[in-house]
Amino acid sequence: MNSKAKKKVPDNRIAVNRRARHDYFIEDTFEAGMVLQGWEVKSLRTGHAQLQESYVILRDGEAFLFGSHIPPLNTASTHVTTDPLRTRKLLLNRRELSQLIGLVDRKGYTIVPLDLHWKRGRAKLTIGLAKGKQGHDKRADQKKKDWQREKSRILKSSHR
Repeated sequence: MNSKAKKKVPDNRIAVNRRARHDYFIEDTFEAGMVLQGWEVKSLRTGHAQLQESYVILRDGEAFLFGSHIPPLNTASTHVTTDPLRTRKLLLNRRELSQLIGLVDRKGYTIVPLDLHWKRGRAKLTIGLAKGKQGHDKRADQKKKDWQREKSRILKSSHR
């Protein structure tokens, strides 16, 4: 057995919003806790969540996640009314909130959810401070990715 074999690190990600990095330039990231109900945590433990159409709104000095979809489990309690698309409050400290509010109000940034993951048994949401990309920016990024892929392909074939 190879003594330098890599240990498999468990993947703690629940959901990733891949569209966010395609549509926005991510300037800065923050990690926020979420106020969840019991059935939502159980559903997240099974890996069911979707961030594709979700967005973050700042209102009254607090941050809220809109449009994220956490489907209820079939085994959820019958006396609990479940709303998969409910608005969820994000938990950020005062300094982070005031920084986000200032940048969104003054400089025209937007806040997008990037990924949902577990950290020490708690569900955390990584949010990004972002500026929207235009069509020519997306094309330039695609060209850059294609060139990197082609370059690695060329380097691989030259080593053989």
